[in-house]
Amino acid sequence: MRIYDTQAQRVVDLELRPGEEIKIYTCGITPYDAAHLGHAAVYVTFDVLARHLERHRQRARCVRNVTDVDDDILRKARELGTNYLDLAAMEIAQFDQDMTALGVRRPAVEPRATSAIAEILSLVQDLVDSGHAYEVDGWVYFSVASEPTFGSISHLDRDTMIALARERGGDPDDPRKHDPLDFVLWQPSLADEPAWESRFGPGRPGWHIECSALAMRELGPVVDIHGGGSDLIFPHHECEAAQSRAITGEPFVRHWVHVGMVRLDGVKMSKSLGNLVFVRELLKEVPAAVVRLALLSQHYRTSWDWTGGLLEEARERYGLWRAAGTGDGAVDEVDAALDNDLDTPGALEAIDRAARAGRGVSEAARMLGVEL
Repeated sequence: MRIYDTQAQRVVDLELRPGEEIKIYTCGITPYDAAHLGHAAVYVTFDVLARHLERHRQRARCVRNVTDVDDDILRKARELGTNYLDLAAMEIAQFDQDMTALGVRRPAVEPRATSAIAEILSLVQDLVDSGHAYEVDGWVYFSVASEPTFGSISHLDRDTMIALARERGGDPDDPRKHDPLDFVLWQPSLADEPAWESRFGPGRPGWHIECSALAMRELGPVVDIHGGGSDLIFPHHECEAAQSRAITGEPFVRHWVHVGMVRLDGVKMSKSLGNLVFVRELLKEVPAAVVRLALLSQHYRTSWDWTGGLLEEARERYGLWRAAGTGDGAVDEVDAALDNDLDTPGALEAIDRAARAGRGVSEAARMLGVEL
């Protein structure tokens, strides 16, 4: 199988070791609002990847975290006048319902950031002790100058990284930092925020350190495939890779895989902008398999615009496939398409051809997680 590796900046042969478990870590949701199509595109992609690996007798252990404590969820809980964990529980339940409807299988583990405070503090302490991090007034920062590989995931120049950090909550203007690109590992909590005791004072974790702690706890020091939306390449995955390598002394991830953004009217869907198409609303209009087919009609690496026309095309495709009945038409073609950098649009077209030729396509559809 070949897949695009973000760090290598090219399609590469996936490193598969026969008989060994493939370790996959996908960055999950911050549960303060409903799942939208951008989320669904990411998790459907990784679901198809895991299904394809398992079809070829590769055991896949999939881990997807939940960021249940960070600035966003605490701000939303404050606005609603509710406990942040109650808000998380409500949104996680809805998210799980939406993903199950879309045919996204549950990961082996869905660990929460709040479950790993001990591991997080241990990693932060190791980074301070080794000179990769420093403390200022209860804040602990990772020193990017201490890790020469910083920047090797995103391949961005310094000015671009600073601009993105400012846009995405990295606060490069923080006067406590030695370098604008240094990032928070631990921070003091505000009066109405949850706090855990530490040698640095009561506080809570920064964003990036949770994924290193959870991935290492659940999968070990090296992950085979790690990914999420392409908006996570910087700063999240860049920072995660740097701090993890500083801890273990070896590359944290063998293959970085990222999914393009879903746009609405040319603008990336995001909670902060409020320009969202929610999965739960689409499921009121069409069968879940139709939504999944609409997502699979776009190659995972591309960013694309959501339109109602895509849903209508998917509805027609679903009807065509169901009318074709059961059978193994297009199975080999779908297998070859998925081997070729998860070419789901090519796989759909192959199934369309088989269905129009009167061949049953239920087995090929199932390879994509679509039940007819």
